[in-house]
This record gives sequence, C-alpha cells and structure tokens, in this order.
Amino acid sequence: MAIRVQESLFSKYIRILVVVSCYWFVSISLVFVNKYLLSSDHFKINAPLFVTCFQCIVTVVLCAVLSFLASIVPSLISFPSIKINISILRQVLPLSLIFVAMITFNNLCLKFVGVPFYYIGRSLTTVFNVILTFTVLHQSVSFKSIMCCIFIISGFALGVNEEGTTGSLSIKGVLYGVSASFFVSLYSIYMKKILPVVDGSIWALTFYNNINAIVLFIPLMIIFGEMSSIFDFELLTDSYFWTLMTIGGTFGFAIGYVTGLQIKVTSPLTHNISGTAKACAQTVVAVMWFNEEKSPLWWTSNSIVLLGSAAYTRVRQSEMIAEHQRLKQHKDIESNVTEKLSVKD
Repeated sequence: MAIRVQESLFSKYIRILVVVSCYWFVSISLVFVNKYLLSSDHFKINAPLFVTCFQCIVTVVLCAVLSFLASIVPSLISFPSIKINISILRQVLPLSLIFVAMITFNNLCLKFVGVPFYYIGRSLTTVFNVILTFTVLHQSVSFKSIMCCIFIISGFALGVNEEGTTGSLSIKGVLYGVSASFFVSLYSIYMKKILPVVDGSIWALTFYNNINAIVLFIPLMIIFGEMSSIFDFELLTDSYFWTLMTIGGTFGFAIGYVTGLQIKVTSPLTHNISGTAKACAQTVVAVMWFNEEKSPLWWTSNSIVLLGSAAYTRVRQSEMIAEHQRLKQHKDIESNVTEKLSVKD
C-alpha cells in the first residue's frame, strides 16, 4: 500500500514538473522569438503591429482547428465548440480594445529594450493592479500591499537608472513597458466582467478577442504606415521568416493553455511563484545569451522587483485566506441563528 502511495506521489510530482517546465519553455521562447522578429539585424522589419496581427491570426486558426478536431474525436481532444457570433463579438469589443493595446505595447516594449531588461520594463503590472483595484473596483488596499508596490517601484527606478548608465536605455521602451503593464492590469479586471458573455470559457474569449484584434489591427497598420514597410520588406517571401512568425503565433496561443494547465495542476499561488522564478531565469539566460555585462546594482534592481512581486503574491494569498475564513465564520453564525430560531418555532 505504501509503495502504491509513493508511486502515486511520484507520478504527481513528475506531472507537475513536466507542466511547469512546459510553461517556462513556452513563455521564455515566446519572448526570445518575438524579440528576434521585432528587432534582429536579420529581419529589420519595421512593422510590430503586423507581426502581432499575424500572431492573432494564428491563434484564431488554431482555435478553429482544435474546436473542429474536438467535435470529431472528443475522446482525444477537449476543446469548446466555437462559432462566430456577431452579437458576442460586439459585446467583447471593449475588452478587445484593451487587449490590442496590451499586446501592442508589450511587443513595442520588447522591440526597444533588451530581453534582460524586459522584466523590469514590465514590472509595474502589480502596482497598477493595486491602483486599479482601489480606483476601478473601489476595494480597500492593505498597507502591506502598498509597501510591496513601493518596493517594486524602487526596484524599477533603480533598474532604469542602471540601464541608463550603460547607455542601452530606451526611453520609448520604458514608456511602452509602463503602458503594457497598465493595460495588462486593466485587461485582467475587465476580463472578469466579459467572461459571462462567453459562459466563462477562456478559449471562447481568446477566439473572439483575437478576431476583433485582427479587425482592429488592419486600420492601425494603415494609420501608422506599416503597409509600405511590409511591401518593401525584402524577406516577405522568405520561408524562414514565416516559419518564425508561425512559431511565435503558436507560442502565443500555447501560453494561454500552459498557464491554465499550470494553475490546474498546482495552484494560483504556485503559478505566480513559478512566473516570478521564470522571470528570474529568463533574465539570467538573456544576459548569457546576448553576452551582456551588468553591474551589481542592476542585478540588485532585478532582485528587488522579484522579491517585491513575490511578497505581494504572499500578502494577497494571506488576505484571501483571511477573507474566506471570515465569510465562512459569518455563514456559520447565520446558520446557527437560523437553526435556533427554527427550534424555537
């Protein structure tokens, strides 16, 4: 019996290890592939909106294919049935506007900053989460959460200062990173309001979001003059370019799946911890890959941001547990009062 329990635990740990490893691989690979597409010397295509739009097309196609395969072999593939519904597209549109801004600023940040600095450039997401929770949701924010935010902001400021001393700082990249952080936070808040429109299905929301995004990107590409850059691009017919574009789109689609899978086999807290550790590993790998030399203060700024983010995750978990226990006690009291009243009657 003990051997069976050990084998069961071993299988569980192996599954968790495989899922977490897949999350790390897909997430880090997506950053590196997008960085190579957006700012490598090999391609030099000045059309970040086009690159992002194509990745949205890949996501829509993959959703449609998986939905079709799930209807044929449901025993092998589990995926919700998806059909285009104009009414749902309209209801999802406000969220799609935020979604387009989020992924656009995210890729623009990646275009103008190096991968090692990318995490610092995007580190204010937690800060905006706290600000929007207070201003939009009108929920109270604890002193501990505020202190974590101050810690993260100090790490961000130190990182920007150190990047500036090396001469590799891009003001545009920093501003795009801050904007991306804001829209990531805004998206997570509004997504909860829109999810009931698609019966709570993340995949259905992904499908409709990306269809709207494609439609929105087309006029944006025209407004920002990307059409001429696309047609003048010398490698437009290059198979290697389109292979990388497709890989980037596939990773963009896969990140949603592996994120959900990691939360499912572990927990939301473990997912956040994994994401923080992944960001640390991503920074180290990027520094080694691009042969960059960073000062001790630069590494300190990364450590401050990582520790602040991890501390905020822990604080929020403690607050959620306390809130759950408070509600449970309140329900128990109500239940006891109801029982006593019924006995008296």
